[in-house]
Amino acid sequence: MSKVLNFFTSIVKAIYHFIDKLFITPISRFIYNITEKIKGKSYLNRLINRPKFLVYASLVLAIVMFFLIDSKVINLVENDAEVITNIPVTVKYNEQAYVVEGVPKTVDMVLTGRKSDIYLAKQLGEHEVILDLTDYQPSSMSHKVKLTYTKSVSSLSYKLNPTYVNVTIKDKISVLSTVTYELLNVNKLNSKLSVESVELAKSEVVIKGSKERLDEVASVKALIDLNNSDLKEAGTFELENIPLVAYDSKGKILSDVEIVPGTLNATIKLDTYSMTVPISVHTTGKLITGKAISKILINNSESYSIEIYGDKESIGNIKSVPVTVNVAGQGNNDSKSYTVSLSKPQGVKYMSADMATINLSFADEKQKTIEIKPETVTPRNLSGDLIANSTSNNDIIVQVKGVESVIDNIKPEDINAYIDLSKYGVGTYDVEVKIDNQDPRLSFVVTNNIGIKITNG
Repeated sequence: MSKVLNFFTSIVKAIYHFIDKLFITPISRFIYNITEKIKGKSYLNRLINRPKFLVYASLVLAIVMFFLIDSKVINLVENDAEVITNIPVTVKYNEQAYVVEGVPKTVDMVLTGRKSDIYLAKQLGEHEVILDLTDYQPSSMSHKVKLTYTKSVSSLSYKLNPTYVNVTIKDKISVLSTVTYELLNVNKLNSKLSVESVELAKSEVVIKGSKERLDEVASVKALIDLNNSDLKEAGTFELENIPLVAYDSKGKILSDVEIVPGTLNATIKLDTYSMTVPISVHTTGKLITGKAISKILINNSESYSIEIYGDKESIGNIKSVPVTVNVAGQGNNDSKSYTVSLSKPQGVKYMSADMATINLSFADEKQKTIEIKPETVTPRNLSGDLIANSTSNNDIIVQVKGVESVIDNIKPEDINAYIDLSKYGVGTYDVEVKIDNQDPRLSFVVTNNIGIKITNG
C-alpha cells in the first residue's frame, strides 16, 4: 500500500512542478509586466496590488490551460507508440469441466497515445489480456475468439498480436494412474552416499485432461531432487511437496495434463555402501624379445587395494579397478615406473584414491609347456539353445611364457581356456582356443585347435 501511495505522491509532485514551471511562473511574470505598464491607472493599480491577486489569477489561468490541453484543444505533448511484450493471457472458462487447447501463454501489444499516458500505463503495470470462453461449449471444431485488453489508462489505444486465437474446447475426463519416482541431481549427492530406498506417500494419482491427451500419458513421476541441504548423511528423511510430472512415450513433459494431487510426500533412505577391491594392472605393447615382467608393485605394495563406494547393486560385481600401462620397447632396464590416474568403473561414485604409482621389474623370459584337457575349455557366446561338445581326443598344448619364478607356479587348473562360438551354428568345427589372461607377467601360446560339434538343444 505504501508503494502505491508513494507512486501517486510522486505523480502529484511532478504535475505540480510541471504546472508551476510552464504556467504559474510565466503567467505571474506576464501579469507583473502588465502592472508595471499601468501603474498610472488607479483602479487597475489597486486591483493588481492586492497581495493574493497574482496567485489567484495565475492559478485560474493554469487550470484553464490544463483543461484545454487535457481535452486536446491545445496539444503540447506529441503521440507515441510503445511495444509491450510477453503479457500473460488469462482464460475464463469452466476449468472443472473443460480442457482448452491452442491458447498462447503470452501475447505482445502496441500501445498508442500520449507519451505521458504511455509512461503512466507502464508504471502501473496492470496489463491484463483476457480470453473469455464462458459462452463457448465443447466441440470438435476450433473456435476463433478475440483477445481483449483491460485498459489501465483509458485514453490509450492498443493492438494485440495476435488479436484472434483458434482454440479447441474439449470435455475434461479423469483416470487413475500409477506414480513412480525419478531422482534428480544424483551427482550432487554426497559421493559416499547411495539411495537405498524411496517410498512415496501414494502409489496412484488422478490425471485429468482431454481423452486424446490422457491417451498420450506413458508415466507419471515424482521428481525427487537430491540437491537438498537435508540429505547430507546416511539416514531416513521425510520429503514434502515433491512435484509430479506426466510424460509421454518419448519422455516429453505433457504440460496440459492436470495431476491431482499436484505434489506428494516421500520417505527416502540414504546409506553408505563400500567394498575393498585391488588394482589390476594390464599392459599394452610388447617388451623386447627375451624379457618378461618379473614383479608388479602398486604404491610399493604387491597387493594394493582401495575403497570404492556406490549403490550395492552397481558395485557388487566389481572385482578390481583396472589400469593400463604401455610397455612397448621396455626390458633393457631393470625396472620402469608409471604414475597413472585411476578411472572409476561404471557404477562407482567415489574411490579412496584417484592416482597410483606402478613399478614394473623385468627379467629374462623362460617358457613352460602345459597340457589341458579338452573338456576344461569353456564355450562362450553360443547362440540360442545350441549345445557344444568337444570331439577332440588329444590334450590342448599351451606354451606359458614368463620369468622362471612365475611360470614354475602355474598349473593346468590355473589356465582359463575358452572358445568364441559367436559366429558358429549347428555343425562340426575346428575352433581356435584362446586364453583369458589376467596376469601381465604371463603370456600364452596355444599350439593346436579343438574339435567342436554344435547341436540343437
